Amino acid sequence: MAFLDKKPNSTMKTTTILLSLLSSTAVVVTGYTPPSPQQQQKQQLRGNTGLSLSSDNSESLSPENQRRKFLKEVFALGLSAPILGTGPLIAQAVEEGSLADVYFGVGCFWHIQHEFVAAERKLLNRGDGDLTSKTGYAGGLKADSEGRVCYHNLSKIADYGKLGHGEVVGMRIPEKMIGDFATEYFSFFSPAGERVDPGDKGGEYRSLLGLPGGANHASYPAVEAAATAKGMTLALGKGNEPDTFGKKMVYVMDTAQFPFYQAEVYHQFHDDFQSPAYGKKYNNLANIEFEDGRLKSTGCPDRV
Repeated sequence: MAFLDKKPNSTMKTTTILLSLLSSTAVVVTGYTPPSPQQQQKQQLRGNTGLSLSSDNSESLSPENQRRKFLKEVFALGLSAPILGTGPLIAQAVEEGSLADVYFGVGCFWHIQHEFVAAERKLLNRGDGDLTSKTGYAGGLKADSEGRVCYHNLSKIADYGKLGHGEVVGMRIPEKMIGDFATEYFSFFSPAGERVDPGDKGGEYRSLLGLPGGANHASYPAVEAAATAKGMTLALGKGNEPDTFGKKMVYVMDTAQFPFYQAEVYHQFHDDFQSPAYGKKYNNLANIEFEDGRLKSTGCPDRV
């Protein structure tokens, strides 16, 4: 495979739209029609302070459903900036509630990404255009001077192992579903509580997971319950931990202190050594996500 040294883009073009429907302050947004005095009077009589939308029959909707309906119309017209990476992902935020960036790692990330893609489809009914699971690195104390964390490479650029990181899969999921995804995660371990690829050894393959706030996150008890059900324990991660093989233990990281670094494009949607080939349709998701912006150039030796 030919590797190219390429620095990441230093700027990202974004368009900001203020959506007043999420606050109490009215802001003029294309596609939104302020309520008429007659509509305001009707709303006051009903005790309804929701905003009226330009589409018909919106007057009968609750304030929350009005917001959702309007946001969907805005997204359909392509008027919104890709706050979560793509338009469909913004719609996810409306439908799924508060979203959180989390990550899970156990052994080689190729197999784990495939399993979490399946989990996104099963638990969240996400399609190809909505998937957020990406291979990456986390748990180290630093990146290189250019903010890079890379796979082992001949140029010796920002080697993730030397920087103390482990292989993980990062994703953006509803906070209320973190416990469900933790249950999926612990199902990836063998009945004895070990990773399924014991041939991969070293801190790069340790078991770790990242939550906003780490053990202080509101969903931590659900994660702990999933670990206990598997006969495993959780430990507070401090960065650059050794391998966990044989310990039946998972390190819990605070994503603010130990952020996720996306892996190279060639590591995305890759076949693994534990399963039959996943097929070209799955493999091609890497190209699709790079083209639509969900995957970025990392500045590491890569195929893009």
